[in-house]
Amino acid sequence: MSDERNPRKKAGNNNIGRRASSKYSKTPRNSENRNNGYYYKSISHNEPVQNRAQSKHYESSYIKKSQSRIQEPVRTQVPRRETASKNQGVKYTAKNFLRVGGIKIRRGALDYQFLLTTIILVAFGMIMLYSASSSRAYAATGDSMYFLKSQFGGLLVGIVAMIGCMMVDYHVIARLSPVLYAICIILLILVLIPGVGTTSNGATRWLFGFQPSEIVKFATLLVVAVYLEKYQDKLGNFFRGFLPCLLILGVVGALLMMEPHFSATILITLTTLLMMYVGGAKIRHFIILAIPAFIGGVAMIFAEPYRLQRLLSFGDPFADKQGAGWQIVQSLYAIGSGGVFGVGFGQSRQKYMSLPEPHNDFIFSVLSEELGWVGAIVVIVLFLFLIYRGIRIAQKAPDTLGKLIVIGCIGLIGFQAMINIGVVTASLPVTGMPLPFFSYGGTALAITMGEIGLVLNVSRQEKVL
Repeated sequence: MSDERNPRKKAGNNNIGRRASSKYSKTPRNSENRNNGYYYKSISHNEPVQNRAQSKHYESSYIKKSQSRIQEPVRTQVPRRETASKNQGVKYTAKNFLRVGGIKIRRGALDYQFLLTTIILVAFGMIMLYSASSSRAYAATGDSMYFLKSQFGGLLVGIVAMIGCMMVDYHVIARLSPVLYAICIILLILVLIPGVGTTSNGATRWLFGFQPSEIVKFATLLVVAVYLEKYQDKLGNFFRGFLPCLLILGVVGALLMMEPHFSATILITLTTLLMMYVGGAKIRHFIILAIPAFIGGVAMIFAEPYRLQRLLSFGDPFADKQGAGWQIVQSLYAIGSGGVFGVGFGQSRQKYMSLPEPHNDFIFSVLSEELGWVGAIVVIVLFLFLIYRGIRIAQKAPDTLGKLIVIGCIGLIGFQAMINIGVVTASLPVTGMPLPFFSYGGTALAITMGEIGLVLNVSRQEKVL
């Protein structure tokens, strides 16, 4: 065979094609290919020994090996108590996880948009409370900040309640709801005992300086949420699921109507029905319920003459503006006087002995007079945004219980705001419904802040898929 056809012989003649005796050739220790104490083997058999550095095959394998070995010493090790998310690559410690009924729940950051909106509403409410109550407080006590100081005490209690409800897992709070509900029933009974409850303006609603009805709202929504979550599969049956839930509402409603506290009864009823609808109750059951509810409502209206007068004056409050229509007429005067930009902060005229309860039920009228339609619209938008963020939190809740709790809390706040604004603008018949975060009442503010804490609690948890 000629030299051209025998590459081995041709390579041998040139003294460059000699195959190594071993399968893989090793790079000497003093070679240029030494890197961080590692020595690499050539995997090319056809390239000359002195040309290994120029071999593409050798260079690629060398780079891959060198990179992998260089990166090994600095590789991040995941601690034993940590797991990595497959979807986002985020590490969570074991303390950030909670298992509920086989569902893995991650604790995360709370909804700061919801919290910031709450802070703005609370600050706005404290400022407007001072403006609406300063004149009456000075006339009654000689201290223009009397109502503001009392409200500030309720706010401090509310902040503690909000933090507590936010930090303690809502599943734990829900397990305590039957005990809280039973305590509230006892308090409502104590209010009705002569000499124990305090009577004011013809209603016995106070016990030792606070209104148990405010705590009852909180306890009822928790009990209803627990019931709906536990018996969700029976809710479609009217007698086995739907009716027992109404019995929880019926006990509270009966005691509240004996005080009487018509507005609280309406609020708790609307919130409970909303939670039942979200929980899966059938529409036809609500239709069946509407007939006896209408009859009962008419009976309660005719049971008290002042309720009938308020209902009749709703159609035309100016027909009896010195009597049953007095409150609505004065409220409309205040709102109309404000115009677009208002008469200025603290410059309301209707709050001076004309507008009834300017620091409580009709504080929105004072706000509209002093800040105008612009200020009123800002407050309405803040409430709408708070409700929107609450609905978003409910949609991302890790379980049915969390969703129902958020819906209940948002329902209480939303229905109060809607009814209060509807009353002062003559859109709804007059009823004593306070405006959340604005109206005077330390107990109401503290309970509302606790509800905010529950919503933030649910926002900190989400289901891990």
